[in-house]
Amino acid sequence: MMHRIRSMVLGAPRNLLDPRIHHHLALMAFFAWVGLGSDGLSSSCYGPEEVFRQLGAHRHLALYLVVAIVATVFLISASYSQIIEKFPSGGGGYLVASRLLGGTAGVVSGSALVVDYVLTIAISVAAGCDAIFSFLPPGGQPWKLAAEFGVTAWLILLNLRGAKESVYVLTPIFLTFIVTHVGLIAYGVLRHAGDLGHVLPATVQDTHVAVSELGGLGVALILLRAFSLGGGTYTGIEAVSNGVSILREPRVENGKRTMLYMAGSLAFTAGGILLCYLLNAVQFTEGQTLNASLWNLLTRDWQAGGVNVSVPVVGITLVSEGLLLFVAAQTGFLDGPRTLAAMAVDDWVPRRFKNLSERLVTQYGVLAMGLAAVAVLFYTRGDVRLLVVMYSINVFLTFTLSQSGMARLWWRVRHEDPTWIRRGAVNVIGAAVTLLILTITVALKFHEGGWITLLATGALVAVCFAVRQHYQRVRAHLESLDDALTGLPLGSHGTSVELEPAGPTAIVLVDTYGGLGVHTLLSIERLFPHHFRNMVFVSVGLVDSARMGGSGSIAELEATTQANLERYAALAEGLGVHAEYRFVLGTDVVQELEGICDDLSREFRRVVVFAGQLVFEREHLFTRTLHHQTAHSIQRRLQFMGIQTIVLPIRVWDRADGHG
Repeated sequence: MMHRIRSMVLGAPRNLLDPRIHHHLALMAFFAWVGLGSDGLSSSCYGPEEVFRQLGAHRHLALYLVVAIVATVFLISASYSQIIEKFPSGGGGYLVASRLLGGTAGVVSGSALVVDYVLTIAISVAAGCDAIFSFLPPGGQPWKLAAEFGVTAWLILLNLRGAKESVYVLTPIFLTFIVTHVGLIAYGVLRHAGDLGHVLPATVQDTHVAVSELGGLGVALILLRAFSLGGGTYTGIEAVSNGVSILREPRVENGKRTMLYMAGSLAFTAGGILLCYLLNAVQFTEGQTLNASLWNLLTRDWQAGGVNVSVPVVGITLVSEGLLLFVAAQTGFLDGPRTLAAMAVDDWVPRRFKNLSERLVTQYGVLAMGLAAVAVLFYTRGDVRLLVVMYSINVFLTFTLSQSGMARLWWRVRHEDPTWIRRGAVNVIGAAVTLLILTITVALKFHEGGWITLLATGALVAVCFAVRQHYQRVRAHLESLDDALTGLPLGSHGTSVELEPAGPTAIVLVDTYGGLGVHTLLSIERLFPHHFRNMVFVSVGLVDSARMGGSGSIAELEATTQANLERYAALAEGLGVHAEYRFVLGTDVVQELEGICDDLSREFRRVVVFAGQLVFEREHLFTRTLHHQTAHSIQRRLQFMGIQTIVLPIRVWDRADGHG
């Protein structure tokens, strides 16, 4: 019953052996623009408003910032297009910093990205609910936080079904946003077409007045403050480079095309909205976003057949704005788990984050991102202005590290690449701009929420180092086990031992060929000398996110798994028992092992299942989190099926001089 309910809610399992599986899961450039570009595009819903708010009475300066916003969007986009070209497998800021600046910079960038994507979900959901509740009666405000929790839960469920399915569902929302906002922005600018020729002279004159009152430095500080604190406008641009792995081939071309779509749409909407604020002299209204005030102002006299259509037009626009922000939360669910998976491959976070569900989704990453976003929403009570500050800091930290790494790359290849000066200049200027925004944002907003982001990111970095140190210690223990046990001679008897179907049979669960598996085999012979006449080695070729991302083919995994099992079988034959092996490829080790063991219990009459399990001198939550309890999980399942299962411990000492 539970399996049927799960399949109904999340969908049927994917077929790993389908040769076109990646094509079925990957996104073309347009849908990647929807799934990844919506994060950048949605920032126009709150970024320009913060810029305009920071200008205060000096609103005429907005014209300069329109130009600065458009230029910055294309500058950062050009930089990340170069990252896509050099790192076509995805990974974005984490991979760039790790490969070009070293492991420490990589884990800082990766941690900043993870926190950033949690905040992407939180701010997108909060701002989306703000936009929708701006259109609803004021009495609904107390329900806004509950609505944010509900939307986040819905997005978690949607993403557990798969990235492509979630993007398809949300595409109509994205298109509605594009149509309504392009139309209203164009109208908001063109209705002042006759005055556009006077805007620049008037701005220059007003600037002279401001300089005479505040001084040149004072005006420059106002511009820098507004430009930096409106840095949320540029967030999301990095999403495409982080999610290149979900694009269809050719990935680089589709990635660059997606980046161009996003840069053009973001520059138009963010710059256009800020220009509309200036041209239409929009005022802040309590309980409404500035965009809501703008749309109401632009449409208040619209008539259709003698009927005022302002309310439905504004309603559709605000609802599409709110729902697009929910689409933007997709970036957190698409790229956040991928960043965790990339870090898991390098042992910075628990390895389970690279595992896939039967729907080929990194489910642990999706759940972690969603639950963390719920915690952030609860802490901030959905305050968008606080979330923007928290959000922007990590974005620009990652921007700066990524572009610094790329600048270093161009310097290294200056003798081989004749275009290194031009391309390096893009990254150097980009790094300088993003570092400036980061510095000003931290300095001005440290006590207004900035410290929380820095603390959370620093704490995650510390956890990452602790996790990696633990895995390195365990790896060192297993390497010593490998050195001692994997050199045993294989197949010393020289001939195969005949199968005895009625004889006692040991089903040995193994992974790769190494000391852990050999220790399990030898422990069986030590505990039950000459008792078992048959041995069947069982393994699951685990298909994880790295494998599906293109770092190795399914065929390679199948060949490697079979080769490892053949070595175990040869070793067992050398010990004088009949040996066979079975294996499958899958994403759920416990479920696949359960199925194979069940089949073998019907094939052989007297079976006992054996599994090796690392046992730590001090067992605690940390070790249980970092290591799957696969052996104990399969033992519980098989015992209730009537199949005897024995877990053989492999001790791991806490002390460096311990003996195992």
